[in-house]
Amino acid sequence: MTKAELIEAVAGTKTVPDGLSKKAVQAVIDATFEEMKKSIKKEERFSFPGFGTFNKKKRAARTGRNPQTGEKIKIKSQTTVTFKPAQALKDFVGTGRSSKKK
Repeated sequence: MTKAELIEAVAGTKTVPDGLSKKAVQAVIDATFEEMKKSIKKEERFSFPGFGTFNKKKRAARTGRNPQTGEKIKIKSQTTVTFKPAQALKDFVGTGRSSKKK
């Protein structure tokens, strides 16, 4: 789904008030994602119940290999974002915990 498709889908839902323009919906979506980014950067996490949690994670420097030459290379440490889906999201998309029969 693209950003434009998301805006279209949100604008068309029954929970959005009639008369709210797509431009207004876009502004709300943009503001939401900006606040999420700020929260992840400042507080190192953003949690949305029923959806999941985004966490800021520091990756240590390490030694890797150039796949073309096999030569060892140094990979710098970096900061990245991880996402852990909530159980409700896992269940919704059908990848939730399954009961195994023994």
